[in-house]
Amino acid sequence: MLPFAVMLKNLWYTGAPLDRVSHLREDAAWVATRRRAKDTRLVPVWRSRSLVCTEADRALMLTVEEAGDLLDTARHEVVLGLRGDTLYIGLDLSHMDDPYDHPRIEAQGAFEDLRRIGPVIPADEGAILAHARGMMTWHQRHGFCGVCGAPTQASHGGYQRNCTDCGAQHFPRTDPAVIMLVHKGDHCLLGRTHQFPRRIYSALAGFVEPGESLEEAVAREVFEEAGLRVGAVRYMASQPWPFPSSLMLGFHAEALTTELDIDPKELEDARWMRRADLDRLEDFGMELPRRDSIAWRLVKAWQDGMPDKVTN
Repeated sequence: MLPFAVMLKNLWYTGAPLDRVSHLREDAAWVATRRRAKDTRLVPVWRSRSLVCTEADRALMLTVEEAGDLLDTARHEVVLGLRGDTLYIGLDLSHMDDPYDHPRIEAQGAFEDLRRIGPVIPADEGAILAHARGMMTWHQRHGFCGVCGAPTQASHGGYQRNCTDCGAQHFPRTDPAVIMLVHKGDHCLLGRTHQFPRRIYSALAGFVEPGESLEEAVAREVFEEAGLRVGAVRYMASQPWPFPSSLMLGFHAEALTTELDIDPKELEDARWMRRADLDRLEDFGMELPRRDSIAWRLVKAWQDGMPDKVTN
């Protein structure tokens, strides 16, 4: 059994080993020099898929020397950071009809959904791929100014886009989403949305709205989706979730009421489950989400006995 601190600290896609060097990526001359270094490593993303090695469960991060002209063919690039003296750059190759035209990628790599390969590859590599995927999504969706509609141009190592007309500055966005395991006594609440794969039940979740605290968002979402009132709300941990651009903020929430009033537009089903039954959910035709999700960790932490404090 994992200690609580470990269970909710070592979440997938956290713990990236890179120094993001925000003070250096603003230096265009430094970026121009370092991006051409032979040992600089490239992290390609193609249509939201990440490059992995077909010969092993590892990310395939080519050096500039290995990649040939790949760096110059990218639509977007982002300075991800330094690992020691090695620079990592994320590349968007989504404009390419067939990225396998590159001989090294064709010979050794495959573009895969990070949600599938994330839990398989080393955790530090998964965190780097998640960082790159999230940044490429932002660039793809912010090619035009939200103020005046004119085209934008990237700057500051890929962490800023500037409007070519009105001068507005745009920065990468992350959408905060609360995810909460509601519990009362020896029972917790598991629900499924219409979009979930068959049999999957999870903690309730929803996006934070303007003008509300995280605790208020937890209470509102639980009431809207399941008709329950909650009392104590305890923050547990957070997880970057670049699918496409969320930060999942995990909570345990104590229910004050137990009678469910499910909104059918939000949930297909919701059930109170006993702690002792969580290890045999298949008997109820249910499964928990993937182990790379914070939802799985929230359920397991509660199942093993909720501590007074959980470090993150």
